Amino acid sequence: MKLPRKPDLRLRWMTNAIACCLIIMLGVDAAWSQVWPTRPTTVIIPFTAGNAIDVSVRLVMEQVSKEVGRPILIDNRPGAGGAIGANAVAKSTPDGHTILASGSLASAHALFENLPYSTLDDFTPVISLGLTPLVVVTGPASGIETLNDLIARAKAKPGTVTFASAGIGSATHLAAERFRVSASFDAQHIPFRGPNEGLTEIMAGRVDFYVVPASAALSLIKDGKVVALAMSATKRAATLPDVPTTTELGLVDSAYSLYSGLFVPSKTHREIVAKIFHETTKALQLPAVQQRLGPLGLEPMPMSQEEFARFFRDDVEGNVRLVRVANIPLQK
Repeated sequence: MKLPRKPDLRLRWMTNAIACCLIIMLGVDAAWSQVWPTRPTTVIIPFTAGNAIDVSVRLVMEQVSKEVGRPILIDNRPGAGGAIGANAVAKSTPDGHTILASGSLASAHALFENLPYSTLDDFTPVISLGLTPLVVVTGPASGIETLNDLIARAKAKPGTVTFASAGIGSATHLAAERFRVSASFDAQHIPFRGPNEGLTEIMAGRVDFYVVPASAALSLIKDGKVVALAMSATKRAATLPDVPTTTELGLVDSAYSLYSGLFVPSKTHREIVAKIFHETTKALQLPAVQQRLGPLGLEPMPMSQEEFARFFRDDVEGNVRLVRVANIPLQK
């Protein structure tokens, strides 16, 4: 006759321990998902108020605020190529209540020698807010009718062709450098304070070309005051569907992405990151929001949080390569 088998106390203890751990973990994740937002959230924009990115961030976060039932405050902190605002977020408490809205993290990483934060280690990319198409323009009196005309002129007289930008390290500067490097010609960089000054010089014929946000040049293009040669992109822009891209025209690695996105400190819990992503996605998909973003020239750039994180890392690496190949001096 067989005696009843005694229970394995060690196995029972391990099973109970694992069950308790799972319950605790699930409870922690559920708790974290409820802690954002518990008070007003501050979104730091590292640029001055009034530009297209600033306005678009305000539109989107206004809708997110309505969804979550808590105030979302916008704080413009310009300076040092966006590093001042970025550093404030990097050093903030990682609880989702301080968010960076920027598209300059990658360029600042490539251009500045001594940033007070680690671009890749101190931030978690959350979501893309959209892409601003860039267009290569020239003046109607220049005699340049196509992108190939511009390249031919630049190669015929090396170093004499000029291009405008909104300042050293700006997207308009780096986009022009990427186009120049891809097409293998030299040119003189002439920085201005913003797109209006640069476009004025283009129309007057004092500068040869400018890679500028399409939204800033759209009315001038339609009025024939500037000539659109190509989009600095891999696909055509909805606002300028008849303008070919530099990629279409055979220039490899010539497109430059001017985008904006939301970032949080790297130690922010994944459930908080997921909730910010979810609420912002809902806001971006609303027809009313899309209708207001359209006139700003912002095109959708839908990605999962993981896809945006990979895109961001690739963009950082691409900007580092560009600065090195184009011999752009590093900034202190």
